[in-house]
Amino acid sequence: MRRCLDVFAQMLRESRFEFDRPQAGLEIELNIVDARGEAAMRNAQVLAAIEQPDWATELGQFNIEINVEPRELTGDGPLHLEADVRRRLNHAEERARSQDGHLVLVGILPTLREQDISEGTLSANPRYRLLNEQIFAARGEDLHLCIEGVERLDTHADSVAPEAACTSVQLHLQVSPEAFAPHWNAAPIIAGPQVAVAANSPYLFGKELHRETRIALFEQATDTRPAELKTQGVRPRVWFGERWITSVFDLFEENVSYYPALLPLCEEEDPRAELDQGRIPQLHELTLHNGTIYRWNRPVYAVVDGVPHLRVENRVLPAGPTVADIAANAAFYYGLMRVLPSAERPIWSQMSFRTAEDNLAAAARHGLDARLYWPGLGEVPAAELILRRLLPMAREGLAAWGVHTPVADRLLGIIEGRCLTGRTGATWQVERVRAQGGDRHEALRAMTLDYIDRMHGNDPVHTWDV
Repeated sequence: MRRCLDVFAQMLRESRFEFDRPQAGLEIELNIVDARGEAAMRNAQVLAAIEQPDWATELGQFNIEINVEPRELTGDGPLHLEADVRRRLNHAEERARSQDGHLVLVGILPTLREQDISEGTLSANPRYRLLNEQIFAARGEDLHLCIEGVERLDTHADSVAPEAACTSVQLHLQVSPEAFAPHWNAAPIIAGPQVAVAANSPYLFGKELHRETRIALFEQATDTRPAELKTQGVRPRVWFGERWITSVFDLFEENVSYYPALLPLCEEEDPRAELDQGRIPQLHELTLHNGTIYRWNRPVYAVVDGVPHLRVENRVLPAGPTVADIAANAAFYYGLMRVLPSAERPIWSQMSFRTAEDNLAAAARHGLDARLYWPGLGEVPAAELILRRLLPMAREGLAAWGVHTPVADRLLGIIEGRCLTGRTGATWQVERVRAQGGDRHEALRAMTLDYIDRMHGNDPVHTWDV
């Protein structure tokens, strides 16, 4: 890894990266359920039925993932992206039904129960088994999940399987090495508002917890630190970060300095020899290690068709509720990422890194009811911050990308609608379950089936009635 890091530094110094224009891509994780809305452990069968290379396994047998190829954010690009994702999901849903399964876009499957989560429900991929073994070898003790919210969850697990409950949307933005630091610095600032307006994970194991419980769950379910290491200040594997950066190198250097390798796998490639011979090294060990450090905004190094590039991977968003909502969340993020990194006075020079982290925690816990700090405004309700300050920025950013105005208006209008109504996926789920009443699990099951029907209708969640 250190050899890879040295070669990476040389590539940055020598401007080995080619960069013509920014491109955006995304990954979407989904749950598989049966006809009753319960978790269905059949991702291998569903993937075999879908039979498309852009679909892959995820950690749990009730998870799969689609990777959407990068494209430019110009003209009607976001509209075509949304249509493309809907087409692929419709095809996948049709094939899943042939295996008695259905696909669900949601941050945490509401009907998931503790008995659904065990080492036996991990996907067959050997990498997941090795990751589980290495995390628990590092911990030396069972996993303790304790989340205080509207209700309280306090339980233990003997595997990393609870992490499979977290299903997210990951947004990728390709940037040049020179522009990487300001783009990455902007991303943690955006994270709190992103989560506040997109929250969609209020339930875990039958308990109502946070509006975006996925944040706390992921942080705890992938923690390699026993209690004594936490008190000593050892960094967690799921990490917001601790400072603004001046180069992408800072993040990879932190990875190597702060974290032991979880997956001790080496490739034959010698990155130094590759570079000396005029070829582009894959930096296998450095990128594999980076994939086991779950920053909420992660740096990505990749080589495509012999050309290396860098991406910011934004990981804070839950999946769902609809493809339209996902497209709106993406437009909001990409619009802000066009404006904030190039501001004359950088926003990160006006607030501490810890404040950005506190914003994310408040947003995950309270959703649109959170109070978030913003320079020049102080602490304000999340909806007010988004409506007054961030939506105008996002509109400006999408215009700068060249997105057609009607497309931008439609997508950002969905964000505005959530702020004005106070309705996110999380609030709809909670209101629907409370209206149902009776046995909690039966209420969650009925809500999930209703959710799936509305998800396929693709009307944004702020328009859903209870």
